[in-house]
Amino acid sequence: MRRKLARRDVDLARLPPLTEKQKAELGALAERPDAAIDTSEIPPLTAKFWSDAARGRFYKPIKTSTTLRIDADVLAWLRAQRKGRQSRVNAIPRREMLAAIATERVGGFREEGPSSKSREIGRKRGDTLSGALRKR
Repeated sequence: MRRKLARRDVDLARLPPLTEKQKAELGALAERPDAAIDTSEIPPLTAKFWSDAARGRFYKPIKTSTTLRIDADVLAWLRAQRKGRQSRVNAIPRREMLAAIATERVGGFREEGPSSKSREIGRKRGDTLSGALRKR
C-alpha cells in the first residue's frame, strides 16, 4: 500500500503573516529569562561527541544533466562496470578536481613550485571548495 505524500510549497521570501495567537506566544517566549528554560532532558555535549562529529556528512551536491563527449573506449569501459557507472563517471572528475584544489592550496597553480603571485591568487579565492570554484 502506497502512502500519499502531502506537499506544501512555501515561498520563504513571502511567508504568511503571523496570527495574533502566534505573536502573543512569541512575545511570551521572548520575555522569559534563559534560566527559566528547563534543559534537564537535554544531554550535555561532551568532548567525545565533538570528536566524532564530521562536517558535511549528509551533504549531497545538486546534480545537473549535461551532454559530455568522451572517447568510445572510455565509455565502453564504464558501461562494462555495470551497476554504479554513473556514480563512477562523476567520481573520477571529482577526484581530479579535489586533487587540483588541494594542490592550489598547498603550492600554488604551477607545477614548478609556488610563486608569490600564485600564493596571492590562492589567498584571494578563499579557503573553501565553493569559494575556490566560484571565483574561477
